[in-house]
Amino acid sequence: MAKQSGSARLVSLLSADGQDFAAQWGTRVSEGLAGRVSRAELDRELHELYAALVEALRAGAEDAHGEALSELRALLTELSRNRARQGFTPSETALSVFALKQVLEPVLESGTAEDVRAYLKLSRLLDDLGLFTIETYTRAREEIISAQADQLLELSTPVVKLWDGVIAVPLVGTLDSVRTQVVMEKLLQALVDTGSEQAIIDITGVPAVDTQVAQHLLKTIVAARLMGAECTVSGIRPQIAQTIVALGIEFGDIVTKASLADALQLALRRSGVEMVARKGGQP
Repeated sequence: MAKQSGSARLVSLLSADGQDFAAQWGTRVSEGLAGRVSRAELDRELHELYAALVEALRAGAEDAHGEALSELRALLTELSRNRARQGFTPSETALSVFALKQVLEPVLESGTAEDVRAYLKLSRLLDDLGLFTIETYTRAREEIISAQADQLLELSTPVVKLWDGVIAVPLVGTLDSVRTQVVMEKLLQALVDTGSEQAIIDITGVPAVDTQVAQHLLKTIVAARLMGAECTVSGIRPQIAQTIVALGIEFGDIVTKASLADALQLALRRSGVEMVARKGGQP
C-alpha cells in the first residue's frame, strides 16, 4: 500500500477520533479559562474550528496564511476579538489553539513514524495559527482601548449651558493638543447650536498651567471669538496666577476670574441680565 501524504495522514488521524479529540480539546480549554466562558459556547467555537481545520488539511493546507485556511483564520479572528472584549489575556486566547497540540500528543506514544511526522507538521501549523491569534487579539485590544480613550475624552470635555446665551466648558485634568482640539470643536459647535455669545472656560480642575496649556487655551478662545463669542477664563487659583506671572504668559485682553461664579456673573452682565440681590430671602 502506498504511503499517505502528510496532509492525508493528518486528515486520517483527526477524522478517526474527531469527536473524542474535540471533546478533550474543549475540556482543556475550559479548564484554562476557569469557566469564564460557558461550556456550550466553547464547544460550539471549538467544533467549528476543528471542522475548519480538517477541511483545510483535506484541501492540502500547509501554510497558516494560505488560501485553504482562510475560513479557519476568520473563525480565529472572531474568537480573538470576542476574547479581547471579554477581558481575557493573550495567553488565554492562544490556549484555544495550543491546547489541541496537547490533546494530540498521545498519538506519539503508539503511533508510527508517519504519525509522528504528521503530528510535527500539524504542530508547526498550530504554532503559526496560535501566533496569528495573538496578533489578532492584540489589534482588537488596541482598537478597544483606542475607542475607550475617545469615549473618555468626550466625557471629560462637556459643554454645559448655564443660562440663555451663556455656555461653559469645565476642564478637568491635563490639557494637551489632542484634547484642546476636542474642546475647541465642541465649544464652537455648542456656540452654533445654542446661539450663545458668552463662553466660560473653567480651569479649576486643571492641575497646572504652563506655556503649552496657555497656548492651547488661547487658541480655543481665538476660535470662539471668530464665532462672535466673548470668552472668560475662570478658576485662576493663587498658585496658577503665580505660575502664569513667573512664566511671563500674556493673556492680553482676555478676562480671567477666580471662580466660575464670578465668571458667570460677568457673562450675565454682558448678556444684559440684571442681578438683583434679595434681602432676608424675600422677593
